[in-house]
Amino acid sequence: MEPLFIFIAKSSGLLVLFYCAYYFLLSKETFFNSSRWFLLAGLITSVVLPFLIYTKIVWIDPAPVENSTVSSISNYSKVYITHAIENETFEINRNYIILAVYTIGFLALLIKFAIDFYSLNAVLKGKEVQQQADFKFVDINENIAPFSYFDYIVYNSSMFTASELENIIEHEKVHSDQNHTLDVLISRIFCVLFWFNPIIWLYKKAILQNLEFIADSEAAKKISDKKAYQYTLLKITTHESCVAITNHFYQSLIKKRIVMLNKNQSKKRNYWKYYAVIPALVAFVLLFQIKIIAQEKQRKELKEVVEKDSQIDIYKIKKTTTDQELKEIAEKLKKNHNVDVMISNVKRNSDKELIAIKVDIKKGTGESQNIEINGDHAIESCGIVITTKTNGSKEVVLVTDGDINNSVKTGNRIVESRKYNGQQNMVNPPVPPTPPSTESLPAAPIAPVAPVLPKELMIPPPPDRTKMPKPPVAPKNHNDKVAMKNFEKKMEEFDKKMSAFEPQMAAYQKQVDEIMAKRELGYDKEMEKFGIAMDKFGVEMEKYSANIEKQFGPDFEKKMEQFEKDMKVYEQNMKEHQKDFKRMERESQKS
Repeated sequence: MEPLFIFIAKSSGLLVLFYCAYYFLLSKETFFNSSRWFLLAGLITSVVLPFLIYTKIVWIDPAPVENSTVSSISNYSKVYITHAIENETFEINRNYIILAVYTIGFLALLIKFAIDFYSLNAVLKGKEVQQQADFKFVDINENIAPFSYFDYIVYNSSMFTASELENIIEHEKVHSDQNHTLDVLISRIFCVLFWFNPIIWLYKKAILQNLEFIADSEAAKKISDKKAYQYTLLKITTHESCVAITNHFYQSLIKKRIVMLNKNQSKKRNYWKYYAVIPALVAFVLLFQIKIIAQEKQRKELKEVVEKDSQIDIYKIKKTTTDQELKEIAEKLKKNHNVDVMISNVKRNSDKELIAIKVDIKKGTGESQNIEINGDHAIESCGIVITTKTNGSKEVVLVTDGDINNSVKTGNRIVESRKYNGQQNMVNPPVPPTPPSTESLPAAPIAPVAPVLPKELMIPPPPDRTKMPKPPVAPKNHNDKVAMKNFEKKMEEFDKKMSAFEPQMAAYQKQVDEIMAKRELGYDKEMEKFGIAMDKFGVEMEKYSANIEKQFGPDFEKKMEQFEKDMKVYEQNMKEHQKDFKRMERESQKS
């Protein structure tokens, strides 16, 4: 959760930087198009720049090492410490509360965004659209301020005179031609994502206001009567109903728009104000986006100190070490130092480089070590160090480049080196359960494949029965001559309709008969063969089941169920073991 809060703080700081630069330096200049791209660049920078981190490695001299330190390295072992279980108390996680509040605000604004789209669709739905060049004009009856949405320009012509309508359309054409709707949508999306930040709402207001300056400036160039255009601005302020996600002609701060419309063009030398934000961005990167990692230089004196008091044999395993060389290393360790080495889980890539290996070492009965490396890239060098002291005692240490008996993460590889001393109170990892043996399990019989009915042999749907005429209902009183006469007439009409429908039914029946005749020649025979094969398969499956029961006993399924239960217990124990291991690592690092 902390990285998220850091990102929000950095992003908010960048938004404040760009907004202040616009408000104090650029808002009074007439470089409206440049200000548009400046404001959009601020939004993008506030999201992208916090993710760009430069990592700088600083090499420092290692701390001096004494003989006692060297000895402790070879004797290093990790001890599991048992802690008493404390009573758990209920605590409210403040991060979850903040996340819940953010989610509520996010969903509320997202719903509002969707409602605005629905309102826009409701305004445009069913309206007549007039296409002229690249614009689509829609004349509506609703009392809504004129607006543009991409290439749609919407207005109510009955509310304006011909000259006023011309001024409005020129203004909206600028919005549509320069795709100002994208700016509006982008600013709305940022408001939904960063709704909690008050600066983003001021930023959105600045973007919308600058878009109006652009449209006013460009429209005024094409309009002969500049004063009439300003009067149109004043008239439109009385129409306060507008669609939220569009470029609408009405905006607040009409006075400022008129002032900017009559303002002289800014001098080009004032363009320096756009670059004033660059030093602040550089300072931001230097202060917050550079991660310094301190690494110790290789401790050369370690080997010198060790060599004074002891003899060291190093058996190095490289990525290019062959299987024969691994075998020779194990033989030399057994012969020279009486150390049992088992090398397993050896995997290589296409270049025959080692990408995975497990080394288990046992010296006598009291000490065992293992190292396991697994990944999808070639391994770093590792090895086995045998230290023979002056008193004749020997110590065995598994070594990885740059670290001893520590977990090392390199790229996507985790290298874990562990040392267990039988004389200390260690908690060994849980032993996985052994599954029931299935090595002699016979191969299961293969089920026959059913023949596929060709498309041309499928029965087509019958004629539409809803079009079939319905017979008339006979009168209840058969002695009523008038009713019976009418019934007879209806029956005659019904017979005529049925005569017209019967050819369709006859043709359908003929088609079905032809398909069924073809089925008898091919598909039905295949189905008979499939039925015989299925009977044979059923007999084979009975024999297979009996064979399994005979070999593994009637309780094989029970054994499998018990194995699955044991696996769940094992997985839970492994999780607890890993927690203890990590806790032990933290405690050893503190000490």
